[in-house]
Amino acid sequence: MHMLGLVLPALASWATALVLLGHPAPAGALVSVAAAGSALIVALRVHLPGLRRRPPAVPRAAAAPVRPACSPAPAPPSLHRYGAARQRRDPCRGAAGGPAGPRHPWGNVVIAVLGCVAAVAGTVAFRVHATGTGPVAALVERRASATVEAVLTDDPREIGRGGASRGGSGRRGAVPGREGFVVPARVEAVETATGRVRVRAPVVLLVSGGEWRSLLPSQRIGLRGRFGPADSGDLLAAVVLVRGSPRVLDGPSWVQRAAGALRAGLREAADVLPPAQRGLLPGLVVGDVSRMDAQVTSDFREAGLSHLLAVSGANLAIVAGAAVALARTAGLPLAVRAVLAVLAMLAFAVVARPSPSVLRALLMGTVAAVALGTGRSRDGVTALSVTVLGLILFDPALARSYGFALSVCATGGILTLAPRWRDRMAGRASRRVPRWIAEAVAVPAAAQAAVTPVLVLMSGQLTPVAVPANLLAGPAVAPATLLGFAAALAAPVLMPVAQLLVRPAGLATGWIIEVARHAAGLPLAVLPWPGGVSGLLLLAVSAPVAVLVLRHRRSRRIAAAVLSGVLAATVLTSTVAARWPPPGWLLVACDVGQGDALLVAAGPGRAVVVDTGPDPVPMDRCLRSMGIEQVPLVVLTHPHADHTGGLDGVFRGRAVGAVLVGPGTRTERGSARLSEDLARRRVTAWKARPGACWRFGPSELTVVGPPDGPPGESGGGAGTEANNASVVVHVRWAAGSALLSGDIETEAQAELLRRGFPPADVFKVPHHGSARHDPDFFAAVGARAALISAGAGNDYGHPAPPTLARLNRLGMRTYRTDLSGDLAVVARGGGLAVVTRGRPLTRG
Repeated sequence: MHMLGLVLPALASWATALVLLGHPAPAGALVSVAAAGSALIVALRVHLPGLRRRPPAVPRAAAAPVRPACSPAPAPPSLHRYGAARQRRDPCRGAAGGPAGPRHPWGNVVIAVLGCVAAVAGTVAFRVHATGTGPVAALVERRASATVEAVLTDDPREIGRGGASRGGSGRRGAVPGREGFVVPARVEAVETATGRVRVRAPVVLLVSGGEWRSLLPSQRIGLRGRFGPADSGDLLAAVVLVRGSPRVLDGPSWVQRAAGALRAGLREAADVLPPAQRGLLPGLVVGDVSRMDAQVTSDFREAGLSHLLAVSGANLAIVAGAAVALARTAGLPLAVRAVLAVLAMLAFAVVARPSPSVLRALLMGTVAAVALGTGRSRDGVTALSVTVLGLILFDPALARSYGFALSVCATGGILTLAPRWRDRMAGRASRRVPRWIAEAVAVPAAAQAAVTPVLVLMSGQLTPVAVPANLLAGPAVAPATLLGFAAALAAPVLMPVAQLLVRPAGLATGWIIEVARHAAGLPLAVLPWPGGVSGLLLLAVSAPVAVLVLRHRRSRRIAAAVLSGVLAATVLTSTVAARWPPPGWLLVACDVGQGDALLVAAGPGRAVVVDTGPDPVPMDRCLRSMGIEQVPLVVLTHPHADHTGGLDGVFRGRAVGAVLVGPGTRTERGSARLSEDLARRRVTAWKARPGACWRFGPSELTVVGPPDGPPGESGGGAGTEANNASVVVHVRWAAGSALLSGDIETEAQAELLRRGFPPADVFKVPHHGSARHDPDFFAAVGARAALISAGAGNDYGHPAPPTLARLNRLGMRTYRTDLSGDLAVVARGGGLAVVTRGRPLTRG
């Protein structure tokens, strides 16, 4: 009952904030008043005798002067001085000498629940009212622009680069081709027509430009931006679209300055490591993922290891545990050990930067460390409930944060499920599993089981590989964290020492990277599952069934046999059916979303890459699936993000010969940035010229466009101009040919038709099937198969229905990556065939 007295109020507070965050302030005020009134009524009925129904009076004559049965016999005189002890042993008295047990335990719980609901509802109402009124709210209503002063409240978070054109894949609101960031901030002054007005409104800034990356929390900046509405459940006054660079008005606080110096020192020390480890170590230690390799991030997500990239209670528990172990080795008393543990966690919070998420992790880490250190999980659950209640009252927006839910669920699972599972596996009667192994298995399994409902709500998938992956990666987390933390502290003073500490930490992070890579590559590593509430309900039905099946030995054996058979059949069937890479492949259109990425066969383990898609992760995945280890030539048809954004994926662990680029356009921003990137990689860059020819393995590549000299006027803006300057390549094999046309549009197609080009059997449709095409050019290609690379559900309407109709009238069979995934052109029976990852579609 004591534990429920805190758990239920915490859950009720969480649910109250979750429901009220999307409603106007009067709704929260009404709920607060109603809950407070109900709590007062219950308290009066429970604790005031006059409001309770009195028991019927007993006639005086009927009262028997007998001793109550529960009254103890008089204690010997020698024990009278231990009155307190005698009272505690009295079965008719409570701990303080009153009646045994509380009179109204559930009444007190109801009062606590209603009181917490009233407090949270009032807090939400106040916050919603504050964010919906004032000068900032007026700017949002008019969608107006203004000059403001703001204070950063968290680190700028990169969201990628904007696309440079209609054919790009950039984010709306980002400046084309520039780095985009999301910056949490607090507006503190607004410049109006009447003067400067002081405000205090939380906002999110959408910004572009690398100059934002170096800003630190607590810095005061000046900016000008356009104010737009935020989501109703975020407790934000506005979303501000900022144009231009920030004006730094004041430096960060000393804490943030120290944190920035320590984090920068850790990054500098990690430069001695290989690229993947160099990016992971700061992320593993202090949550700094600014240099994380995109493929490593993807592997972590699919292997269920993403939680290692965020500062959590586990990081602080590791640091506190190390401090306690050192203090115990030195023979220090318990009080000193506790002080050192607190100081170690505070120091770690400074290094990791005291953002709201880090402070939340500090509380969660303290709860987990105390509970696991004492072995009293009930006390840990109570402390966790108090923490949840305090955080929801402090920041109600956490109620809708998946990060907060994952942190609470994982900690709760470790506190409640892990001890039971550990004891069950290492029970005294069975002696089946050593206790340390049982604990190593129980902790990640309990945490994964507890967070599975949240993961289903988030992504609609299950990751059965997460438990073994966490079990294998777990032993390396603590050494990497401790060594990285020590390196961060040493870097500003003794950089050689920091680099010495980083090297063994790199070995630990290398092990974690390998675990993630192999786990993500396993069959059925990620299982599809319905997302949202429907998936959660299905999980709620499936979990009890699974528990009932696993309770009995015979049913466990049957279930294990069935699952093993299904797994073996699935793996064998997928392997036999896919046969990927297909034998005799000549050309592959990789499914990289809204973008182009083509592989032209260049011999065993080799391929020419024509465009790289928008993202390095699917680009690298496609190359790995085809077994490509060497890329003698990369052709970048034009400098748009949906064709060049995945270049990092090509260079990941592969030898690259040269890069062929187009002649450029009058809009040189994308071309200049691409040239700088290639120079940084020390790769030879060639300009495409019509007639240039190369032969690699079975493939002969010839450049047929664009013509020499700058492109002519297109009349469609800079984006269309860059598209029309795309490199067009004709590929010939012994079994047939293909025309790879980049993103050329109507004007370039007509010019290419006028100048002449060789026909082809396979046609890579330009610009993802855009409606801007020349019918005569399509007819002149003379292909019998058309490949379209487009992203499922893209915002551009690609491929356009008129284009699909035109291809159909010309007798071309159309194949699309958004419908069929990876597409491969193979040599069969003296001709060409198009196959997908799963089944053959056509021949001819």
